[in-house]
Amino acid sequence: MTTSLSTTTNTVTDTVTNSVVFQTLGTASGKQIGVATLNIEKALNALNIEMVQLLTSQLTTWRSDNNIAAIVLDGAGDKAFCAGGDVRAIYHAAVATPGKVTAQATDFFKQEYQLDYLLHTFGKPVLVWGDGIVMGGGLGLMAGASHRVVTEHSRIAMPEVTIGLYPDVGGSYFLNRMPGKAGLFLGMTAYNMNGADAHYVGIGNHYLNRDDKELLFDAMATVAWSDDKAANHNILHTLLDDMQTQCATPLVSSQLETHQAMIDELMAGDLSTIVARLSSLSDEQKETQPWLAKACKVMLAGSPISLALVHKQSMLGTDMSLADVFKFELGLSVNCCAKADFAEGVRALLIDKDRSPKWLYQDVASVPNELLSSLMNSPWDETSHPLRDML
Repeated sequence: MTTSLSTTTNTVTDTVTNSVVFQTLGTASGKQIGVATLNIEKALNALNIEMVQLLTSQLTTWRSDNNIAAIVLDGAGDKAFCAGGDVRAIYHAAVATPGKVTAQATDFFKQEYQLDYLLHTFGKPVLVWGDGIVMGGGLGLMAGASHRVVTEHSRIAMPEVTIGLYPDVGGSYFLNRMPGKAGLFLGMTAYNMNGADAHYVGIGNHYLNRDDKELLFDAMATVAWSDDKAANHNILHTLLDDMQTQCATPLVSSQLETHQAMIDELMAGDLSTIVARLSSLSDEQKETQPWLAKACKVMLAGSPISLALVHKQSMLGTDMSLADVFKFELGLSVNCCAKADFAEGVRALLIDKDRSPKWLYQDVASVPNELLSSLMNSPWDETSHPLRDML
């Protein structure tokens, strides 16, 4: 399934693979727009290793192509931009060699994080059309873009606590830069953000309606693109801002913004205090704030190890460089696959689908500090780290 590009001034060339569609959109300026469409609609465009490799290869080519002024990433269908990563191969490797860091986990996360880092450092404008479901690995792609469009149908979350992982793909970087303790709340509860929430915390920096997509492509084909990357960034920001004022369905208020002070209070203190506080919401709070009740329910059903890691993650602050964040997360991710709740979480949610995980520990108070330290300790030194060349 390809994206319809219905402008009269453009020319389009397609390269089709099983999992990604690459197109170039001609513009009146003579420059081109590179469009990459995740193309496994039945799987909600979840990223597999082939898609990561295809995207990395094509984006690297487009970055060095002077004819390409900007990039657009979107997903096939209306349901999702990208619902996460396809982790089944990692699961099977983890089950086959318990306690061991596997090549499957290392290769997948390494290449995924390299792709995310490529987007963060691309230079040229990168627009992600964040319509529908954007979760996990999809959020990693979106966070790396310079122009992050959410819509009235966006549903965005970091649900890793439900599979025994933690918010990776740069979450250690962008969650800690959100207002107050919103990032900690999102990581611990897997709260499902709408477009307004995502716009408030900075995951989205532009808002359009789903029906504006064709208008956006038409408009991008007519603007005065040049060789000046900074000017092209400004052109696209201005275009999106102007289009936002014309949206038929305006941006609604954000629950996260409205309740920021309450979220900060709920997330204050040590981990046991936070969990106890969220476990004891009053019946009135649950009834009057169903969004909060649902978030707390998801958190309490999540992996205690994952909750502890998210809390540790929130203490990292904002001093780490983006490259150092990805290096840290690679070690933590492969360790989670080897020694934590990842395999059981994936089994319960994606393999057997019984949704009844048997976590290694009953509650957060039972999780040993020694285990958390070992998970956060990289299995590689600086010279052997798979991301040692990331600067």
